[in-house]
Amino acid sequence: MAIKLHSSFVIHTGEWLRTESVKPHGLNGTLAADKLGVTRQAMGNGKTGLSADMAIGFEKALARMQTTPDLVPARTHEKDIMVERVTMAS
Repeated sequence: MAIKLHSSFVIHTGEWLRTESVKPHGLNGTLAADKLGVTRQAMGNGKTGLSADMAIGFEKALARMQTTPDLVPARTHEKDIMVERVTMAS
């Protein structure tokens, strides 16, 4: 029997990253895109999906996240994903 969560518990990955990572580091979408070396459009609006490459970029720039099987193929070219390290805003 599968466990079902009420829809009020569901949060989109983009929204979670914005509220839990981007904003606490004192960034907005434009600054985060600059740090990650992507366009503002590539950052999306908090409602778009997160590619494996973008996940690794966030991980490298902000903090290490748990590795998932989805990231394994992207890890083969992790060294090619260039980002600027971000520190917490004071």
